[in-house]
Amino acid sequence: MCFGMKKGEAVAVFKTLPGQKIARLELGGVLNTPQEKIFIAAGSEIRGFTKRGKQFLSFETNLTESIKAMHISGSDLFLSASYIYNHYCDCKDQHYYLSGDKINDVICLPVERLPRITPVLACQDRVLRVLQGSDVIYETEVPGPPTVLALHNGNGGDSGEDLLYGTSDGKLGLIQITTSKPIHKWEIRNEKKRGGILCVDSFDIVGDGVKDLLVGRDDGLVEVYSFDNANEPVLRFDQMLSESITSIQGGCIGKDGYDEIVVSTYSGWVTGLTTEPIHKESGPGEELKINQEMQNKISSLRVELEQLQYKVLQEREKYQQSSQSSKAKSAVPSVSINDKFTLNKDDASYSLILEVQTAIDNVLIQSDVPIDLLDVDKNSAVVSFSSCDSESNDNFLLATYRCQANTTRLELKIRSIEGQYGTLQAYVTPRIQPKTCQALQYLIKPLSLHQRTHFIDHDRPMNTLTLTGQFSFAEVHSWVVFCLPEVPEKPPAGECVTFYFQNTFLDTQLEIVALTQAWSYLQRVTLVSLPLNFFLVEFFCLA
Repeated sequence: MCFGMKKGEAVAVFKTLPGQKIARLELGGVLNTPQEKIFIAAGSEIRGFTKRGKQFLSFETNLTESIKAMHISGSDLFLSASYIYNHYCDCKDQHYYLSGDKINDVICLPVERLPRITPVLACQDRVLRVLQGSDVIYETEVPGPPTVLALHNGNGGDSGEDLLYGTSDGKLGLIQITTSKPIHKWEIRNEKKRGGILCVDSFDIVGDGVKDLLVGRDDGLVEVYSFDNANEPVLRFDQMLSESITSIQGGCIGKDGYDEIVVSTYSGWVTGLTTEPIHKESGPGEELKINQEMQNKISSLRVELEQLQYKVLQEREKYQQSSQSSKAKSAVPSVSINDKFTLNKDDASYSLILEVQTAIDNVLIQSDVPIDLLDVDKNSAVVSFSSCDSESNDNFLLATYRCQANTTRLELKIRSIEGQYGTLQAYVTPRIQPKTCQALQYLIKPLSLHQRTHFIDHDRPMNTLTLTGQFSFAEVHSWVVFCLPEVPEKPPAGECVTFYFQNTFLDTQLEIVALTQAWSYLQRVTLVSLPLNFFLVEFFCLA
């Protein structure tokens, strides 16, 4: 759906027919011209529309996975599914890459400013992969799983190579992607424990001639960063909304002369934050007058509110009458739940975030493994604990969170005990009729407090455990997936794979090496008994 603003009111320009869920929307067009063409990705298909709603493109990519991320640059189309990256030019396949971990976002450095095509993939294993054709030039580690990529200032900055990234644990950084190596310029740590970053844009909202940085987070926080004389970001404004921010853009939309920040939220709301003064002050004895435009707007909002209240009342009466009928059939409503279960390095705890498109009535937490529920400042729900059978190993925790009215987002903190593994279940009951609930499951792994990293200190003392036998490489990988978090489900390519982990609670290190070798190349490895601040596990798969 496309809409514009006319006399302060949202007016629909065009809308398409219902179809598959739209995973991505991007603007495109001829290079160095206004980007006015609309491209959407739904399933494995790309469709293009003009700004008046006329469809001019329908391109079936025939990908085996649904498209998750998309970037448009002139006639070049860059797509990524969960693990697959494809580059098309004029809808013809050019390059292909299979990633070892999930791809969260894709972007390309501006081809109109650089003499090369340089796509960049943001992957779940805390790595940005820089490509040339179908090959990886180099990889660079970032401080968290990257969720969004954006060109600095919208054009790559002064060099055309500056790239912004945001992570799922709330960190924001700027990196220069050169032909040979990356250059990290600055990074904003998430010291205030704010939400993960979902969207980024560059726009001069302050009006000083320098583009500011607009950031949207999954806890509903909108931030505006300006840049000082040393080109370091400084927080200027922030605004908290009640839902996660799925998209953010700056521009002049509602009223000429006043710039705005337009954001969309998880449940579908579109909200604008304006630079227009909306507060008026008056001194003692002075009369505060409201202009005619504001009076008309207030009257219009009152009429719209009354109409909505009347419509809700009618639908409730209709539902009550139909539910009392003997021929009535109750249909289970479908409610989408946005959930995230991540490990926090700072306090060695897991964050469970549940977001529903309607109000949450209550959430029941059940676990068959011992865990502790920690206090969360943002959580206003009332929690009550039920006694569990101590002799049974199937139920160690049973807690109910009763949410306040109109609560659509709930955040919980959980601390597990390493060595004990099981399943955590969340039963989410929305505030709708008829009463239904959705069950979500999360695995608590044996080494649940270990976090993936790419570098460790090899000078620290270590213990070594070597396993050899008639097992396959896929079996070894399944053992690692079972024991440790943040490991891709698919076995990586190659005959030698190394994973590094760091314990967030004890600060110990773990290195896992999986090899495929013949008996003649195996060497005897001695298990060194030292303090366990580093542990090396080696797997040898016999050919």
